[in-house]
Amino acid sequence: MLAELGACLLLAVVLLDSGPGTQAMEGVKCGGVLSAPSGNFSSPNFPSLYPYNTECSWLIVVAEGSSVLLTFHVFDLEYHDTCGFDFLEIYNGASGDKGNLLGRFCGQVPPPPFTSSWHVMSVVFHSDKHVASRGFSAGYQKDVCGGVLTGLSGVLSSPEYPNNYPNNVECHWLIRASGPAAVKLVFVDFQVEGSDECMYDYVAVLGAPGPAHGHHYCGRTRPPTLVSLGHELQVVFKSDFNIGGRGFKAHYFSGECQEVFTAVRGNFSSPQYPGAYPNNIRCHWTIRLPPGYRVKVFILDLGLEEPNSLTRTCDFDHLAAFDGASEEAQLLGKWCGHHLPPPVTSSRNQVLLLLHTDRSTSGRGFSVAYIGVVPMNVSCSRTDFQILISAQALAPLERTKVYLGSRSCAAQEVGSNFRIQARFDTCGTESQRRNNTSVIVSVLYIDFSAAGHDDIHEYEVRCEPRRKEASAHLLSGSDLLGPYAATAEHLQEAPPGDEAEVLEGPGTMVTQDTSDIVFLGLCILAGVLMIIAIVVLMLL
Repeated sequence: MLAELGACLLLAVVLLDSGPGTQAMEGVKCGGVLSAPSGNFSSPNFPSLYPYNTECSWLIVVAEGSSVLLTFHVFDLEYHDTCGFDFLEIYNGASGDKGNLLGRFCGQVPPPPFTSSWHVMSVVFHSDKHVASRGFSAGYQKDVCGGVLTGLSGVLSSPEYPNNYPNNVECHWLIRASGPAAVKLVFVDFQVEGSDECMYDYVAVLGAPGPAHGHHYCGRTRPPTLVSLGHELQVVFKSDFNIGGRGFKAHYFSGECQEVFTAVRGNFSSPQYPGAYPNNIRCHWTIRLPPGYRVKVFILDLGLEEPNSLTRTCDFDHLAAFDGASEEAQLLGKWCGHHLPPPVTSSRNQVLLLLHTDRSTSGRGFSVAYIGVVPMNVSCSRTDFQILISAQALAPLERTKVYLGSRSCAAQEVGSNFRIQARFDTCGTESQRRNNTSVIVSVLYIDFSAAGHDDIHEYEVRCEPRRKEASAHLLSGSDLLGPYAATAEHLQEAPPGDEAEVLEGPGTMVTQDTSDIVFLGLCILAGVLMIIAIVVLMLL
């Protein structure tokens, strides 16, 4: 029996060790710093089974100002639907910061090529105590001309930018957003050899609206901001055998890092909110409302990196709002840290919000709500209100959707405007005392409700009869506005001069009550005539 048992044990050992690489070992030393311009690395024991209970970390560091392209030749790790056992993680920077994580992968489908947005990239391999596979083999190289870009945001530029690009170069970049989201491309610098039809050196962008063969750009004029039709955008740069230039630099934004909002109200937040936002990204959110509107933006939650301790300015991670569609527009505000700023209001119908994050330290991010503010002219006399709103600003609403106090006091359409003329004893007006001053108050309703969804905007209309001064104030009564919902946010809605000129048609608007002026004029005239009569009588 002992002899038979020994034979069985010997057979088991032979079967378990029937060839090289079929036995997985316990954890071994692996990883390191890769600083050459290019190279290859793989999991321990590759192509044999990788060991159990192993953690490997590779830090790829190339020259400052360069980028890293990472590609996979072979990939075979234990599969799990959430990659909870054996996995490979790729970071856009140091692996210690989860905000840099580009993705976690397992199974037999290799990760796509990754291009870093700066000169550092990290790769982490982890295996548990059960089930081993062949592992992976990967390669990297710096300053690749072209590649597949899959991050939320990043930068692409011509070779050797900002120095002159070389001759006879052809680069292809494919920018791919996750899911069905679009890709936005913004050029910040552009100088390419010019020609009539861009036949020599050019930048071509495919996948955006326009000609079937794509857009071709050359010369010194920056191309317009381009947004893809689908979730991919292809950029091609080509130079011929002579004459060059500085080249180009462009930012791309994709996925939840690039959205355009056209609804009259809405809200959005930073990527991965309320989790930590990624590092080293730039995100663009554009609010674009119909002409005539202005945009009021509320910061509901803010958790960004604190300001610079020396300058107390937002030099690191920050959120900025611009009064228009680009970063060249006037700055409305720039915020960081945790202090909630007051709401800001644009002077036009578009606002751009920009999130910038650096290479370290992340927070929970931000949450924002916005609402379209309708510019209006409000005037009053001692007895009534007059409200005038451009019909273009409210298109395609009918006049019955705009009313004061109750639907029985609906607006009338006068020319290109909606007009409400209402006495103080009608349309739900009431007298109140505020700051020891008697005022007349009513509520203006603008009903945007559609498809069974209630969406009624409310403005408090106020008149001080003694001074005949009127104003309108947006009432923030929507749950959408979070901490601002409990109070009325008083904002003078009288439009600036250029908008007032649009609203003021001949005979369509009275901006102030002139009855007192006329009465005073008549009194003065009567007094003058009386003095003249007395003088004449004395002379006689």
